[in-house]
Amino acid sequence: MNEPVPSAPPRTAAMPATEAELAAMIRECDARVALTGGATRHIPQTGPEAPPRLSTARLTGVTRYEPGALTLVARAGTPLAEIEALLASHNQRLPFEPMDHRVILHRTGTPTLGGMIALNHCGPRRVQAGAARDLLLGLRFVDGTGRIVKSGGRVMKNVTGYDLARLHCGARGTLGVISEVALKVLPAPEAVMTFTQPQSDPVAATHTMSRALGAPFEISGAAWDGAQVLLRIEGFAASVRYRGAQLQSLIPDLHPLPHGHDPWPDLRDVRALSPLGPDIWRICARASHGARAAGRLQAAGVQVMLDWGGALVWAAAPPGTDLRAHLHGLDGHATRLRGTAGDLPECAPQSAPVTALSARLRQNFDPKGLFQKGSL
Repeated sequence: MNEPVPSAPPRTAAMPATEAELAAMIRECDARVALTGGATRHIPQTGPEAPPRLSTARLTGVTRYEPGALTLVARAGTPLAEIEALLASHNQRLPFEPMDHRVILHRTGTPTLGGMIALNHCGPRRVQAGAARDLLLGLRFVDGTGRIVKSGGRVMKNVTGYDLARLHCGARGTLGVISEVALKVLPAPEAVMTFTQPQSDPVAATHTMSRALGAPFEISGAAWDGAQVLLRIEGFAASVRYRGAQLQSLIPDLHPLPHGHDPWPDLRDVRALSPLGPDIWRICARASHGARAAGRLQAAGVQVMLDWGGALVWAAAPPGTDLRAHLHGLDGHATRLRGTAGDLPECAPQSAPVTALSARLRQNFDPKGLFQKGSL
């Protein structure tokens, strides 16, 4: 396994301590800047052409937390570990189960709230709870002109016009620098049960996951690790027992894991593929196409895993391998997250209308092109 690559922001990076300082710095910029949060994915550029770095690492702190209202507000640079510890002390959690990319990228750094939103993080629980954008109540950001913009609110019921906040989910910092985030949180479950079914075929595994997800048993995780299907049920203890028994009646060859055995953090962070590769690919498609893609890759000798009921494929390929050739005729897109040649374009480009809309949004929020190639 490769050693982690140190990736803390260099001391030469501009690190504003307040939103006002951040806005002032952006107003003074007249050329592209390299954005970084906790520096878990940021690869610093060097040389005379390297853009100046702008970090949100000092914009930290929880500014409002109301456990009874299930709402939390914090600055963008706040470490996720700090937020998760605070929520755990009140028996609550981030329901979308954010992934820690440091494992598969072999990076150091500190995952932050702003980076989580900018990448629209989510883990296995996406099949039930959605992604980060689905629990976002609002945010504040600084656009490319240095203007401070507020979208959404700090409570679950608010009417604030256009939903600009969710545009930032997955935008990777290209629409502005997030400075504060408001989220809905949920109580932690009283009980959790995970069931397994031995299975080596990804198509058959996806069939099992689809049966479980289509049943009224509120599956909160449906994955395949290459050798077995894993299905998770969470909630009140009595309800979990009842739903688990019903699920076993529907799919008789399911077996519960022993109490206390939790495979989901490793599945979420794709630890099984971490030491392999070194190229790691992430393929998103509808479940039936994801299963077919996994089957093709498996036949080609590539190790694969499935999550989200088959809609997310993880693959570890030999260095320099372009897996997109195996996706011919399938809907979806593939991105190389880790590899010798860096990221590759998605195999399914955006449609012309979506591309035009994205360009107009970036022109409105970033007319000077400061964040067009932002990174986190």
